Amino acid sequence: MSDQANSFVITVTQEDHDEFSRLDQVLASKLEQSRSFLKELYKKGAITSETKIELKKMPPVGTQVYVDVPPPRESTAKAEDIPLKILFEDEHLAIVVKPVGMVTHPAPGNYTGTLVNAILHHCKDIQGVGDEKRPGIVHRLDKGTSGVMVVAKTQKCHEGLVNLFQAHDIDRYYEAISISAKLPPEGRLESTIGRHPNNRLKMAVDVRNGKKAVTNFKVLKYYQNLSHVELKLETGRTHQIRVHLSQLLNGHILMDPLYGVPKNDLKKVDTRLRAIIKDYEHPFLHAKILGFVHPITKEKLYFEEPPPPVFQEVLDFLESES
Repeated sequence: MSDQANSFVITVTQEDHDEFSRLDQVLASKLEQSRSFLKELYKKGAITSETKIELKKMPPVGTQVYVDVPPPRESTAKAEDIPLKILFEDEHLAIVVKPVGMVTHPAPGNYTGTLVNAILHHCKDIQGVGDEKRPGIVHRLDKGTSGVMVVAKTQKCHEGLVNLFQAHDIDRYYEAISISAKLPPEGRLESTIGRHPNNRLKMAVDVRNGKKAVTNFKVLKYYQNLSHVELKLETGRTHQIRVHLSQLLNGHILMDPLYGVPKNDLKKVDTRLRAIIKDYEHPFLHAKILGFVHPITKEKLYFEEPPPPVFQEVLDFLESES
């Protein structure tokens, strides 16, 4: 990969004036870069002209704009040859399945074996897209949560996906097994969520400086001591589903080591079910559906992934006994 900047000369045309109202929109379209990235270049003096220009205004027709685009940043994460299930891929993005037990991106204590390490091996040119420590990552799933994720392969797509998530213009459905058979049939859970005041590993509702969090839920089926629940996210706060189920409904997720007590969960279930899940170290939470409009091609995308084998085995057992 070259370490030299790429220099471009963009001439503003009448067609640009007809289509765009700001210079950064013109540059974003012609260079396939995000406006936030261009703003940083402008601040560094890498976007210039022989006349004074501003990103938020359109210069006269015929103005020549000089742009020096630096090479992609090197990621601190390293590529690793880790199997990766890919549901869809084009030049802009990839839809992947994160296995249960895999960390999304490198962090203290987990610098290797993450989804990012696997993505870097599969997508050779993704380094520098988004955050250098987690290239391509737009959203994350907890280590113990399996399911469908989208990964951006270009900076422009990354920007578009971030906007979709910020606008909540994306369908995200999860399924969970709650250690409660007393949940309401359906409902809307709304609170603020922030860092727990006494346990920095946990999140909590209605804490100081918390952010708005909304989860819609529907019980798919009740079982003895357990409920199979579908959850639709409107927001995407850290541990949102786990916090809302445990603190607002008093129905934490089965085997959740942070918001429940797994050894107590095992005491509440059938001995045969206990034999199935006794060595399972993660909450029974799975991101099963991801749907959105492709930010570049505008194609409607929809993906659904079944839960991990142990999760499905628990559901099959519960169904056989109901």
